[in-house]
Amino acid sequence: MDTAKIVSWIDQIQPILLAFGLKVLGAIAVFIVGRWLISMVSRLLGAAMTRQHLDATVQRYLVSFITGALNITLIVAILGYFGVETTSFAALVAGAGVAIGAAWSGLLGNFASGIFLLVLRPYQVGDYVLIGGCEGTVLELGLFGTTITTPDNVMTIIGNGKVMSNDIKNFSTNPWRRVDLGAQLAGSADVHKAIALLKDSVAKVPNITESEGVTVEIIEFNEFGPKLAVRPYCANAHYWQVYFDTNKAIADTLGAAGFPVATRPVKVYPV
Repeated sequence: MDTAKIVSWIDQIQPILLAFGLKVLGAIAVFIVGRWLISMVSRLLGAAMTRQHLDATVQRYLVSFITGALNITLIVAILGYFGVETTSFAALVAGAGVAIGAAWSGLLGNFASGIFLLVLRPYQVGDYVLIGGCEGTVLELGLFGTTITTPDNVMTIIGNGKVMSNDIKNFSTNPWRRVDLGAQLAGSADVHKAIALLKDSVAKVPNITESEGVTVEIIEFNEFGPKLAVRPYCANAHYWQVYFDTNKAIADTLGAAGFPVATRPVKVYPV
């Protein structure tokens, strides 16, 4: 090859290589500075969330999400700096996001609901709740599901989406809880005597909340006779003990007092 042509070719390619090298150095500088800025933003966000006493799990996932989004933006900016068409890349990322969202709609719904539950805190670990149609003690509040132990000692995991779409009952929030029971009397029974006896006997059940007292009143009349509502109050931890002991007190008290058993009246039809 002619030496003059080689020299001419080198002279032509040199500015291009120099410009490309400067672009590479610029891109490296932008990447280093961008990564430093992203790291600083992540630390500031984490510190701000900590000052607001935001849940540690929420902090971790929010910081990870924001960091990932900023890193993608930085890469797209560097590609644009090199003249790469980023519109198609952005459309590809958006399309992938839509496809993943459609495929994982239920999982993402549980994730979003988990974020709200962690922020709003309608219940905490150790609370006795009724969520998603299940009742029990909360073992774990995760991003995708809540784990509870039911009264019959079965571990149950409920999707957070189902939790947020239904009513949430937290029985541990208030200091005491009412126990609702009934006592069916016969039509011929002395209602006032039954009320007095039940108030006295149920008040002696252990772990009754004395400040709230015991309510014994007629709640309805049916075909058997008057029906009494027997309602003591207790702490949530003693609910089932008070529930069963009150039932025993009702049976023992009415039985010992000789109250007649409520039976369905016999209907007489004309011949």
